[in-house]
Amino acid sequence: MNQDTFEPKNELEKQLQCALDGSVSGDDFMRYLMDAQVFMPVEDEANQIKGFQRSTRAQPLVLEDETGTRVLVLFTSPERAKAFVENHPGYGGGLLTEFAWVLRKMGAPAGIALNPGLDAGFDLEPEMVADLMASLPPEA
Repeated sequence: MNQDTFEPKNELEKQLQCALDGSVSGDDFMRYLMDAQVFMPVEDEANQIKGFQRSTRAQPLVLEDETGTRVLVLFTSPERAKAFVENHPGYGGGLLTEFAWVLRKMGAPAGIALNPGLDAGFDLEPEMVADLMASLPPEA
């Protein structure tokens, strides 16, 4: 990965770049990520009013990798998602929310791809996602 071409635009991206270059440990980055805000592309509703989501159940962008593993797609900001979602019609919108909230709403552990297709990104295997889900404190 060529980190020189990725210019961080928010604190999450700064922390991610530090984790990728080794100046922040992977464990420290994961602790930061748990409370960080991520962008989750969601499927557009038919007959929607622009900017208004009627459904209470957003359908996130989930792909299958070459081994058949389901992978939830997340980004560090809506801007980082633009080029990727162009190849996935129907996913023009999305949610900005905390990473821990995403984990809580996942039914079964799947893989997670953060910033797929970008120089600064990474994948979490389903086992790691399951461990993160299990580490979440109970909701108040």
